[in-house]
Amino acid sequence: MIPYPTWLSSGDNAWQMTAATLVGLMSIPALAVLYGGLVQKKWAMNTTLMVFVTFCLVLITWVLWAYKMGFGTPLIRVGTTGLLGDPRTILGANALEGQASIPLVDPAMPGYLASKTGEILNSGFKLPGASIEYFQFVFAAITPILFIGSVLGRVSFKAWMVFVPLWITFAYAVNAFLLWGGGYWADHGALDFSGGYVIHLAAGVSGFVSAAVIGPRLKRDREKAVPNNLMFVAVGAGILWLGWNGFNGGDPYFAGSDAGAAVVNTNLATAVAMMVWILMDMFLGAEKKPTFLGGLNGMICGLVGITPAAGYVNGLGAIIIGIVPCAVVWVAWYTLPKYVWPFNKVDDALGVIYTHGIAGLLGGLLVGLLADPNVIEYPAAPGGAAFSGEGLFYGHPHQLLVQFLAALTIIIWDGAVTFIIWMFIKYVLRMKLRFSDEELEIGDVAIHGEEAYPIEEVLTTKLSVSAQAEASPSTEEPVRVEE
Repeated sequence: MIPYPTWLSSGDNAWQMTAATLVGLMSIPALAVLYGGLVQKKWAMNTTLMVFVTFCLVLITWVLWAYKMGFGTPLIRVGTTGLLGDPRTILGANALEGQASIPLVDPAMPGYLASKTGEILNSGFKLPGASIEYFQFVFAAITPILFIGSVLGRVSFKAWMVFVPLWITFAYAVNAFLLWGGGYWADHGALDFSGGYVIHLAAGVSGFVSAAVIGPRLKRDREKAVPNNLMFVAVGAGILWLGWNGFNGGDPYFAGSDAGAAVVNTNLATAVAMMVWILMDMFLGAEKKPTFLGGLNGMICGLVGITPAAGYVNGLGAIIIGIVPCAVVWVAWYTLPKYVWPFNKVDDALGVIYTHGIAGLLGGLLVGLLADPNVIEYPAAPGGAAFSGEGLFYGHPHQLLVQFLAALTIIIWDGAVTFIIWMFIKYVLRMKLRFSDEELEIGDVAIHGEEAYPIEEVLTTKLSVSAQAEASPSTEEPVRVEE
């Protein structure tokens, strides 16, 4: 009989799996519904299917090689510092049920089981490998799902299916290893609590580059970019917000006090940011009206801005992070697309570069100012020291420089890798990156043969046309009535 493992904490494991599920819900259904409601109705099903397919492709890539590239044994080193993990599968029984291990991070984890004399008997994670592997997967999955928002309404579905595994391999896994897997920037003290850089800055940069490479939507679609269902958007936004409790609350890897602090900071910053955007719309906007879509942008700025900082700042820091990124993004949202190159030349359909790229960058830099050494992420193990951040305002000016250089690495690397992957797909695989103008005119029916809101009376879908033909055989061609 196999004994119960002494390293396992059922309470921590239960929270970790719960947190992972909350993060998974942020992708499906939250972003599928949110993005699906924001686009024109002719693109609702294409958008939804892209979200679900991306979720599938990332998981397959993750278990076959990408997880170990981000969280495994170093494959490439510079001196004693790792740059990239060794690609391996995580399909074996021990990988799933054995004690979780991130080799370069294990020594930093607190020792939980100690003898009466203070000798550490067991240190590291109190979780099985599967819990961390799945938790990190849902983070990986949401990143390309987020920047789908930059290329909606024109990117080729087939090209996207090729792009996603390549991007996870050469962009995301590298980012994760550098900052979370104990790699170069983690070794140099960079702080990214839950993905302001690895996820949001990366999504903003890669989405913007993708939009530039693929080209704009049809001019008519850009001018009439009217959401098809704001109530769906509200449902998706609500799940996204509350799902973020798992996003930030699960990152300490145990159900301790820092997890609770991260959840409160997350919600506080988000509430402040949403109100900042609404108030700026009311008093500084062109129409002087509060709008739900404006509030949604503010909500996302708050969620994104606090993500790199949630477990490192106190409540006042969370309020400042709710205000600053949101206010800056509000100004950027209404000025850069009109007056500043290249923002005025690139069709970023849902403004991912603003709400994720800029907000994530600012949140990460603010960690360098606001990280409070009294907010403890990992309590001290016997004979060890507690782990926390310490920003410029608490006497550690070097932290801001490290945060800036880590961000610069993400911007340059992800921008270059994204461009190269699209060029590879276009010129080596000879695949079209953009739907034809004829397909863009029609949307879902042309690409998938289905639509979100079929109107059977006027035969707008192939499905309804086919059903009528079977019911009433005729030698005449069915009449298609355009919307």
